[in-house]
Amino acid sequence: MSTFTFQSLLGYQTIRAVCTTLRPGHGRGYYVVRHNWWEHEGVSERNPWAARTGLTAILIAVPELAEFTDRWRSVSYSSARPTMALSELIPPHVTVLVPWLAEPMPDKVRRLEEALAAVQPFDLSFPTAGQFPNGTTWLRPEPFDQVSELIRIVLDTFPECPPYGGEHPDPHPHLTISSSGQGGSEGGARVLAEAEAALAAEEVPTIRLDDLTIWREGDDGIWQLTGSVPLGGIGLE
Repeated sequence: MSTFTFQSLLGYQTIRAVCTTLRPGHGRGYYVVRHNWWEHEGVSERNPWAARTGLTAILIAVPELAEFTDRWRSVSYSSARPTMALSELIPPHVTVLVPWLAEPMPDKVRRLEEALAAVQPFDLSFPTAGQFPNGTTWLRPEPFDQVSELIRIVLDTFPECPPYGGEHPDPHPHLTISSSGQGGSEGGARVLAEAEAALAAEEVPTIRLDDLTIWREGDDGIWQLTGSVPLGGIGLE
């Protein structure tokens, strides 16, 4: 995590939340959901917010996997930012909640801290790959049920910020390595085959997950780390 600039969220002064005013049909920052929860890469009329900037997100960031995933993420592009590779926009990650708040206020950060205090750190691995029907290729986080429960705790903590505007209330945890439609159906099949072969041949780092990170999308579409909240209440008074 040290490769990213840290700014304490508790230092924010502007108080403004947008989750309750966003129109239904949310996406995940540069991962934009259309009509189905697995369609991650298009801006549609149902999701006009997708063109917005200044979004914030709560993520499981795993920059340690960049060496493994960037062979695909460096040549995969989001339709929301078609001139920038995924690897340039944000490090490898599993989305927990997006969009979150325009300006995370101290009381909202404290609410997240309190919710995560009951969740103990655990080891996180990505031993298998999969693909959504639209061609988006991903790595599956394990233990999957534990990751799903962690995400559910965060979603339950912020009911005013439903994931994807409430259209998809039960998101499927995954780490995207290639965006939907990249190279067509043949390209998607090729990426999945490459990922499965690489997972079988290479040692992918196991991560000790001890915090969730908070990110903000800049006007240029690049996401910046703005803070983190520990699991298990570590370091909290």
